Amino acid sequence: MKIILSFVVVLLCIGTLKAENGYELWLRKHPAKAVNVTTSKQSAVLDMAKKELTEGWQGKAGSTIKLIVKADKDIKGDGFKINEGVIQANNELGILYGAFELLRRVQTGETTDNVVSNPSYQRRVLNQWDNLNGSMEHGFGGNSLFWHKGKDSLTVTDAERNRWRDYARANASIGINGSVIDNVNASPMVLSTPYLGKVKEIAASMRPYGVRIYLAVNFASPIKVGGLKTADPLDPGVIKWWQDKAKEIYALIPDFGGFLVKANSEGQPGPQDYKRTHVDGANMMADALKPYGGIVMWRAFVYSTTDADRAKQAYQEFVPLDGKFRDNVIIQVKNGPVDFQPREPFSPLFGAMKKTSVMPEFQITQEYLGHAIHLVFLSSMWEECLKSDTYQEGEGSTVGKVTDGSIYPQKYTAIAGVANVGLDSSWCGHPFAAANWYAFGRLAWNNTLTSDQIAKEWLVQTFSPRETNETLLTATTAWNSGFLLPVKKMMLQSREAAVNYMMPLGLHHMFSAYEHYGPGPWYAPPRVRVDWTPPYYHKADAKGLGFDRTKTGSDAISQYKEPLQSVFADVNKTPEIYLLWFHHLPWDYKMKSGRSLWEELCYKYQDGLTTVRDFQKIWDNAKPYVDSQRFADVQTRLMRQTRDAQIWKDGVLQYFQTFNNLPFPPDMERPMTTLKYIEATPPLNIK
Repeated sequence: MKIILSFVVVLLCIGTLKAENGYELWLRKHPAKAVNVTTSKQSAVLDMAKKELTEGWQGKAGSTIKLIVKADKDIKGDGFKINEGVIQANNELGILYGAFELLRRVQTGETTDNVVSNPSYQRRVLNQWDNLNGSMEHGFGGNSLFWHKGKDSLTVTDAERNRWRDYARANASIGINGSVIDNVNASPMVLSTPYLGKVKEIAASMRPYGVRIYLAVNFASPIKVGGLKTADPLDPGVIKWWQDKAKEIYALIPDFGGFLVKANSEGQPGPQDYKRTHVDGANMMADALKPYGGIVMWRAFVYSTTDADRAKQAYQEFVPLDGKFRDNVIIQVKNGPVDFQPREPFSPLFGAMKKTSVMPEFQITQEYLGHAIHLVFLSSMWEECLKSDTYQEGEGSTVGKVTDGSIYPQKYTAIAGVANVGLDSSWCGHPFAAANWYAFGRLAWNNTLTSDQIAKEWLVQTFSPRETNETLLTATTAWNSGFLLPVKKMMLQSREAAVNYMMPLGLHHMFSAYEHYGPGPWYAPPRVRVDWTPPYYHKADAKGLGFDRTKTGSDAISQYKEPLQSVFADVNKTPEIYLLWFHHLPWDYKMKSGRSLWEELCYKYQDGLTTVRDFQKIWDNAKPYVDSQRFADVQTRLMRQTRDAQIWKDGVLQYFQTFNNLPFPPDMERPMTTLKYIEATPPLNIK
């Protein structure tokens, strides 16, 4: 009877939910209770912490919270302690992070006593791929927060300042303390004096929340902006130009974070244009920044058509340079060895560079995972990477530990997330895409968190009823069972579902030519680089499928430490999730399930489609607990995602049938669309 009454109460109370557009993210306002917050001194950052606690307190009315900045050997960097109504930190930013943590714990029902929380990484940075004309590369959350075109492109308005502050506040609430505000395919003009004036304004808006500004820079800037004839990193004139530019930047922005550099990759200029090395280029910039405490994040995303396996090239270029970089250079490495695929093994660079700081780079924006249409919770992907064992220093040398300073001494530790945060009312395009922004921040702060915990936190903060009256408190059980548990399960299943309906069993890079959206395993036009075409990766033929990366193939397995080399070399030991990443296998190869490879593929695609159909049911059943605007938005996108999953299944499997001529398993759903139609129609135009 209590459960029935609680459910009725929920329906009555939530039936009047006001529409929400997602702008408040996981920081939605609830009626605050009275609280007394005391501080030993005043500052902009401490004022922010006090304001957050005063306006967001959901704990016991009349509580007192003390904010104490005091050194403690148990607290590292921006970390903090929470105990018996006291937040203590070594610095003011630690107090701010502690305030957000206390509010989160109260709202989610976690303990608020004897909490010690230290960040896994010192620099927790978003990489915004924002172009100076206001567009965003692979950004699906609207136009750029920072840039726009037109005669007034460098004019700053109060509306912009407010949006930047809200962006900084959201980042601070999950521990993110830096943002690269321009595309890694950088325009040299961002280093021109007029643009730096706007960067100064952006930095000022975000500074009270502890968010530092970084810039992605074009290696040829001395030519394009400085008027020099060369960008050779060993040229004295070039060295002086970068030194002068650093001095100019820090005069405007004393807490400027540093540079992000994409060099000699996908047509970008770099030191190799002058027969120099990555070391020469990175160290030259690092020397210019070092007097001011700045760092260089030098991307390891490099590849050319000169090698038979693109997956090997970053390792080949960077491992021989280990120990030669300045201590304020961090090599930024994507989670996998290719390019943000739905599933990849971890990059072998993690742990292999023992004398050089290395930072993971994750992709928050869903370039390869359905843009802002598909619901895919990426926390499980990143958790899988961070907890992968590299064995570089024996068992337990996880990706997290070899990058956060636990195993190798690093002057600076960092982690980056390529973001899609834009001017969309919900910031990220899809209401659930904000969960990936949230998850990145939480894992950047604590790289041992589970996706289950992160999903729960985000759902409670993003969708729980705003009211705090006693009537609604009696309905907690109904909300948990009717919304929290099923929707959390949907989130936790979503990444595996996407892998299954896109590229299961280790397949990768089989996307269409249309912005990496939809299937395109057949895409291989003449005069296009072969490593930009899917057949280069899946290598389907009449005999079988998959990329042989063993010693009989590209030997990419040799870049991994034992026992992984032996595991990946042996088809019987290779985890099936990576099977076709490392092996080219016959269509009738017997899987652990007893099925043939072809049958297993068919069932994987079917499972992915079936799971997304179940997501529609879960979301429809959650309707009583969600405001109408966000409910309809997600429902519409799930419809499209289900249709897309059908197209993936139909297109990929029918394409593989052109090689193997094998029938579908008798109990499997048949295609609803012909291969000819799918091949000829841009994915977003398929009906």
